[in-house]
Amino acid sequence: MKDGWKNKTMWTFIGGAATALAGSKFLKSNTAHDLAVKGLAGGMKLKSDTTYKYETIKVDAKDLLEEAKVQHEGE
Repeated sequence: MKDGWKNKTMWTFIGGAATALAGSKFLKSNTAHDLAVKGLAGGMKLKSDTTYKYETIKVDAKDLLEEAKVQHEGE
C-alpha cells in the first residue's frame, strides 16, 4: 500500500476528478452566471465604444483630407 501513495498516475487522476467536480459545481452556481453576464456586457460595451471611436476617427480623417484638398487647390 505504501507504493500506492507514490503513484503519480493515481494522484493525477484523483486531482483531475476533483477539479472536474469542483468546476462543474462552480459553473452551475449563480456566481459563475453573474460573472459570465458581466463579462459579456463588458465585452459588448467595449465593442460599442471601439466602433464609435473608429467612426469618429474616420470622419475626422475625411474632414482633414477635404481641407487639405481645398487648401492645395487654393495655392
